[in-house]
This record gives sequence, structure tokens and C-alpha cells, in this order.
Amino acid sequence: MENLSNIGVIKDVLSRHGFSFSKALGQNFLINPSVCPRMAELSGAGEGVGVLEIGPGIGVLTNELLKLADKVVSVELDKRLIPVLEETLGEYDNFKLINADVLELDLNKVINEEFDGMDVAVCANLPYYITSPVIMKLLEDKLPVKSITVMVQKEAALRLTAKDGTRDSSAITIAVRYYAEPELLFHVSRGSFMPSPNVDSAVIRLNLREPLYRPKDEKLFFKVVKAAFAQRRKTVLNSISSALALDKNAVSDILKEAGVEPSARAERLTVEDFGRIADAFYESAAL
Repeated sequence: MENLSNIGVIKDVLSRHGFSFSKALGQNFLINPSVCPRMAELSGAGEGVGVLEIGPGIGVLTNELLKLADKVVSVELDKRLIPVLEETLGEYDNFKLINADVLELDLNKVINEEFDGMDVAVCANLPYYITSPVIMKLLEDKLPVKSITVMVQKEAALRLTAKDGTRDSSAITIAVRYYAEPELLFHVSRGSFMPSPNVDSAVIRLNLREPLYRPKDEKLFFKVVKAAFAQRRKTVLNSISSALALDKNAVSDILKEAGVEPSARAERLTVEDFGRIADAFYESAAL
């Protein structure tokens, strides 16, 4: 169906299906006609590529992805959107809809079953309230995908694409940079959505690669990162010792062993710094 970004078309389709927006599900549908074609193109969708989409809404972005990719599989939680998508995307034979909660879905299984022989990309207009959980699931599940292109709240985009070791860095910054090379592609104004949210958005792409640092214990690495940012106004020494209930002197010795000043703050540390700290904890058997 054409003109899916047209407000009149959207209202007509939703009205006929008796659909109303759910604040609980963070539903804001794109109505800016220039955003989705650009996002689809930058996602890497193309010949020989399969795309896993999360939260298709009424199919505005999906429609653009289907024009480029060999196949698109969309995961949608809201059952009410199933008949809507059957109408808006019914002309495509390279589309499949999975009605499920993406956070509970075995995405490796989906990819293996649906995209045999294809390169795979992830593309999504993510609801703000599940941005971090979804991105972390996509990364932690170690999916066989080349990139993850998502639209998120502008503030989240800045955190996700921040350079580690800079003031904007956070625990999720370190996690993202551990698995991928992030880049901010373009900004999207709040007026591009219906209903309009209270904040602007941005499209980012995470280019998957091998980890920058391979710690001796990956779970321990992320435990240390989380502890270091638990009280980001405090020094890394105070934050880690407090969060993990450890003796300050012991933590200070471990940090020095890792070549990190105990007085440093978490946002000033890099992935490699946290890797060395985690390995020092591993060797000391303090955790």
C-alpha cells in the first residue's frame, strides 16, 4: 500500500480496524515521508539481504525495507496490528509477521529458520521504554547480523554513540562499544510522528564486529562495568567497592594492578580499561 506515511491514509486504515494508540506500548507511528526510505537504505537492506524488524507499527518502514531486501521478518507484540499489517503489506510475498515479545523470542532460531543463505541486518523504530533492553538483547544474543539500525530517543542516541572515555559515556556506551562500532546517522524531529512524542529522535547504526577486548570472564567484565557506573558521581574506587560490597583497599590494589587510577571516574574509562580491571579481579579471585 502506497502513501503509508500520509496522515489521512493512516487514520483511515486505523479507523477501519478500530485501532487506538497504546501509551503503554509506546506507539508513535512515522508520518514523515522522507525518514523511512532513508533509514531503510542506510540499514544495509538490499539484494541478498534479509532484514529482521522489531515493532513494524502499520508498516511504514517495513514497506520501504521490503522494496530493497530479499525478505523482511517483523516481530510485533500488539495483536491488534495483525489485521492492519495484513492490509498494508498484503501485496508483498517476501514478508513474514511474527506476533511475539521480542525480549522473549529466540532470535538466533528465527534468523536461522527465516534467512538461510542471506546476510542479515536488524532495523527498527524502537519504543522509547524498551530501547536499552532490546539493544542489549540483540547484542548479548550474539546474532549472526552485520548491523543494527534503530531509531531511538535523541538522548539515548547520544549515549549509545558516545565515545568511551568521554563525559557522555555510560554503562550502555561501554556495552555497545564492546560489541560494535556505533554511529549516529541523522536526527528526526518529534513532528515526524503520530501521535507526536515530547522528545526528538535519532537514527543510529551499530556495526557489529569482534570485541575490542576479550576479558577472561565476560560476565565479570559487565558486572564491573555496571558497578563502576552505579554511582557515576563517585570515583571508580568508591562506586565499585560500594556496589560490590568490597574492601576499598583491596579494590584500590586491583585498580592499580590494572593501570587505572582509583580516583578516576567511570565515564573516563575505555572498554580496554574495564577489560583490564575485570581481568585483575579475575586473577585476584575477589569476585
